[in-house]
Amino acid sequence: MQYQSIAPDFAVSGQIAVSDISAIKEAGFKTLICNRPDGEEAGQPTAEAIGAAARAAGLTFIAIPVASGAAPSSDVKIETQEVLNTLPGPYFAYCRSGNRSAQAWTLATQG
Repeated sequence: MQYQSIAPDFAVSGQIAVSDISAIKEAGFKTLICNRPDGEEAGQPTAEAIGAAARAAGLTFIAIPVASGAAPSSDVKIETQEVLNTLPGPYFAYCRSGNRSAQAWTLATQG
């Protein structure tokens, strides 16, 4: 699993697997954000499966899905701002490529 830090306390990546949860925790992340809707691609793990594994590992998990090909909405901006203001960091967000997660962070922090 590879990820990109876009701020000192925020990183993004493409789709993760349940098996990546321990590495995410070991890297020091506290909150995991799913920006990928379920069912975008065959074989993609559901947010529920990733969330259950994250919670079992002691991470906070939240799903804020952003449709493929769509810019994050004002609702996504508000939900992401709420996460950043209320849940423990550092934060790890994922979608298909990391792009939607980076856009959501940009909107929440600079938009």
